[in-house]
Amino acid sequence: MINSQATSSIPTQGIQLQLITPCIRQPATPIAELKGVVFTKRWVVELILDLSGYCQDKNLVDVLAVEPAAGDGAFLGPMVERLMESCRKLGRPFSDCKDSLIAYELDERSAARARAFVKSILIDAGVTPPLAERLAESWVVTRDYLFDANARQADFVIGNPPYVRLEDMPEDTASLYREAYTTMRGRADLYVAFFEAALRQLKPGGTCAFICADRWMRNQYGAELRQLITSVYSVDVLLSMHNVNAFEDGVDAYPAITIIRHKKQKTAIVGSASSESENIQPKQLATILTQKHRRGPSTPVQGIQVAVVNTWFRGADPWPCHSPEQLALLRRLEDEFPPLEANAKVGIGVATGNDSIYITTDADLVEPSRLLKLALVKDLASGTLRWSGHYLVNPWNNDGLVDLDAYPKLKAYYEHHAVALKKRHTAQKSANGWYKTIDRVNHGLTNKQKLYIPDIKNMLEPVLDRGETYPHHNLYFVQSDEWDLEVLGGLLMSSVGKFFVESYGVRMRGGYLRFQAQYLRRIRVPDPKTLSKLQSHELRDAFRRRDREHATQVAIELYGIERNLLEVALGH
Repeated sequence: MINSQATSSIPTQGIQLQLITPCIRQPATPIAELKGVVFTKRWVVELILDLSGYCQDKNLVDVLAVEPAAGDGAFLGPMVERLMESCRKLGRPFSDCKDSLIAYELDERSAARARAFVKSILIDAGVTPPLAERLAESWVVTRDYLFDANARQADFVIGNPPYVRLEDMPEDTASLYREAYTTMRGRADLYVAFFEAALRQLKPGGTCAFICADRWMRNQYGAELRQLITSVYSVDVLLSMHNVNAFEDGVDAYPAITIIRHKKQKTAIVGSASSESENIQPKQLATILTQKHRRGPSTPVQGIQVAVVNTWFRGADPWPCHSPEQLALLRRLEDEFPPLEANAKVGIGVATGNDSIYITTDADLVEPSRLLKLALVKDLASGTLRWSGHYLVNPWNNDGLVDLDAYPKLKAYYEHHAVALKKRHTAQKSANGWYKTIDRVNHGLTNKQKLYIPDIKNMLEPVLDRGETYPHHNLYFVQSDEWDLEVLGGLLMSSVGKFFVESYGVRMRGGYLRFQAQYLRRIRVPDPKTLSKLQSHELRDAFRRRDREHATQVAIELYGIERNLLEVALGH
């Protein structure tokens, strides 16, 4: 088991994340070299080193820099060159650099090649062959970084962690990684552990500079890593490289450069690079990105778009970093307006576990009190609710599951389908409740006015239900006693409403958005009491006429957004 040496920890969703890497139980057999190594181009490496502050005009001799996955030396070579130049400028003997650098390799043959590569760089820099040999042997080690990261605290951890799914690794090794690195949840890639190990290893003020797939910033499996970073560390620079050829070989993942420091979070610089950036000197790119006088979104500058974000995200919330302009606008709106659920409730309709049995159009199938008018997605196609005659064969009353003996027709119907109903997972968890739907019906919702929102659409399409139906499970609902729901519907159907969902979510194949509760709850809206009578009238009218353009015009005035800024943020 892990013998934790941490002196402090932080709570994250019931888990204690140790701030210093624990001693890790080593695997019984040597670990084979991991696949998933992707070689980074030289100009990208130089950019990352400049952004991290690992520069030859600073004292690199008396700090420790770590390369956690040396590979072919894409990072190691330039780091050695910068270290030697720093040493020369300081007038120090090269032997003083023995403890300035450490690079990890799993495979001894790869490590031997890395040592030979380093030795050649050193000799070219004027280091004598015997000293070059000693330094190369000292710097390049054949060990697993994830099992060794607690050996020494570091000032810099810099590199390109390997892209490896846990299911592609030996089971015992994967188990050890999960045991040691508590941010590795769900289907997390191994690079999540590399992030956690690097962050734990940093001294106060230290820097982790990685180029890596950016999925963890938004996906569920990155939640614990985001929680760790926002609790203890500072996101300094985040540069999306989606449209840049950053690697020697093609990759499926969308990469991003992240510069994370062990210090209190202040402003963050968010950028996006296009293919044009490959023609600019790395130092110039770094200067463009780190100009502290920038405020708000910028226009493209030679292939780079940049924005300064004054407040970063909190907890495990996703980081919707699709573009600098989008993120800057989103953070401003989040700071100025409350979330939708401050004055409304967001939920989802009933899931049955077998719609073919629980949904019917036969009004005489069972007792009338056991039929609940059900709204389906197709009922909203016209922009108004047109009930298609579907009912839920309802096993619930206000107190819970009904007694089947009190409803002979319902009992006979369920018993006729008992074999299929009992095969459902929800039925197997409760033998006596074998006839229940997955979700319990909240009867109080039926008679209340509410907005229905279909899940998978190109646009946010709220439709008003005046208290006539209950939603099916592919419909989300918004219910409020404080909002005029037609006014709120006009606000949500505007491009500003779509902006929030597009920022938080990920587009599916075909360009569709998911309008799920987790995204809808985070939409920011004004307090309903702050709207003028004219604004309310205009939004209500736009909602009734399904006039998205007019709703958007009123919304951008309410939110104080410039129209062209919204268009840029939406990528139009």
